[in-house]
Amino acid sequence: MKIYVIRHGKTKCNEENKYNCRLDEDINEEGIKQAEIASKKVQELNIDLIICSPMKRTKHTCEILNINNFPVIYDDRLMEREGGILTNTTHENDYFYNEYYNYYSTNIVEGLETLPELFNRVHAFLDDIKIKYKDQELLLVTHGAVARAIQFYFEEIPDDGMLLKIKGQDNCEIKEYELK
Repeated sequence: MKIYVIRHGKTKCNEENKYNCRLDEDINEEGIKQAEIASKKVQELNIDLIICSPMKRTKHTCEILNINNFPVIYDDRLMEREGGILTNTTHENDYFYNEYYNYYSTNIVEGLETLPELFNRVHAFLDDIKIKYKDQELLLVTHGAVARAIQFYFEEIPDDGMLLKIKGQDNCEIKEYELK
């Protein structure tokens, strides 16, 4: 079974280097253009179903992508990482690069979903869909941190836990995985 994963189009928070997290903002003009370009690629895919995060930025991206009118369902397990007090604040270079994407970080931030918690949520979702939709090809419309959790379902976490060492997913970039 193939799954295709796309991250939503660019938002104001993305432009301002802020933690978007669960701030429910829409995509901006650049994000709309990115989704329009990606829709041409999606149109060529043999998709049976789209599963989308229920947040504004992913729903809007999905609407633009879905030229072929594939069935769409929404799943909360594809929502972005809960950021707690970091939500809508600017990335602090030391913390963002040393802790936010460090799988083994023990730094406690009020309300922040840890990476192990995020990975457990997303990996359980993947385990569910590989049974429920085993003979189908799916497009998942989601967020940056969730896309990383999906990536590390298929790849090893670096020994030091530093996920930023490995390239993540750009806005409206499509990645393909074989889910067995």
